[in-house]
Amino acid sequence: MINKIIKRLKITFNNLKININKLKREINALYLASKRRDVPWYSKLVILLVVGYALSPLDLIPDFIPIFGLIDDMILLPLGIAFAIKLVPSDILNECRKQAENMFKEANPKNWFAGSIIIFIWIVFLTYILMKLF
Repeated sequence: MINKIIKRLKITFNNLKININKLKREINALYLASKRRDVPWYSKLVILLVVGYALSPLDLIPDFIPIFGLIDDMILLPLGIAFAIKLVPSDILNECRKQAENMFKEANPKNWFAGSIIIFIWIVFLTYILMKLF
């Protein structure tokens, strides 16, 4: 009985790892698509919002809130990724997926400029909230 439960947990955990890796690959491909000139501006805007949210350390719903805290990670983020994928032409997205596989095999790229913008936005947001509270 316990062996069956452990076996099921392992299978579930492996499936979860596979799905998380798929989401990471899609985020990388979307990141590359956002840099292309032949992607429409509205697609780039949605991509930047989704990728920014995925990379952001803060969540819409904090993770410490039981059940609801994981909703954004398990539902909202995949929905945002799916929506962004629908906005990018399929041939461009397929090229970006191939580029992402090759590019991210060696090492993750470091974009300090994008990271600085995300950190700056959160600092401004937190400063605004603190000013309103005090």
